[in-house]
Amino acid sequence: MKFGFDIDDTLINLREHAFHLYNKKLNQSVDLDVFRALQTVEIHEAFGLKKEDGNAMWRECMEEIYFTDCPSFEGALETLNSLDTDGHEIYYITSRPKKYCTQTREWMKAQGFPVKDDNFYCGMQDDEKIATIMKLELDYYFDDKPAVLETLKDVQTKVFIMDQSYNQSVEMPRMKQWIELDDILSNNK
Repeated sequence: MKFGFDIDDTLINLREHAFHLYNKKLNQSVDLDVFRALQTVEIHEAFGLKKEDGNAMWRECMEEIYFTDCPSFEGALETLNSLDTDGHEIYYITSRPKKYCTQTREWMKAQGFPVKDDNFYCGMQDDEKIATIMKLELDYYFDDKPAVLETLKDVQTKVFIMDQSYNQSVEMPRMKQWIELDDILSNNK
C-alpha cells in the first residue's frame, strides 16, 4: 500500500516544541494547558503577541524550531519503520518552505524515519500539496490541517486527521495516537 504523511504536528510535535522555545525566548512560563486549549495552528496568542509579532518570531526562530530536538509523537517512528519493513511505500508531503526541503529530508533521516529521496515532497502551498496527494494515488493520507484534508473528502484515498486542539470541529476519521494505526488498517480492509 501507499501511505502519505504530513510531517509537522502529524509525525512530530512541532507546535509544542515551538511553544517551549517561545516560553524560553520570551522569558515566560505559559502553562502547557494554555497551549492545549489553542484553537488555532498559530501559537503566538498564548504569549500575548499580535499576529504580526507572532509571525516575525516564528520566522526568526524557524531553523531552531525545525532542526533542533523536536520530538516525534509517541509511536510515529516505530509505526513508519514497521510499514517500511512490511514493504509499504511511504511518502512525506510537507508545506515547509522550499529553502528547508533538503535540510528537512536529512533531519527526518537522522531522526530514524524511513525516507526515500524520491518519495519526499516539500515546499508547496496547500493546493500543490493536494494535487501531489491526488497524483500519487495514495491509499492512506494523514495530516493535521483541516484545509488540506477537507478538500480530499471525495477522493479514493482514505484520509485521517491527526488529533490537535485546532481541528476538533472537523468531522473526519481521526487518529489520536500512532498506536491506533494497526486498528485503522484492520477496520479499512
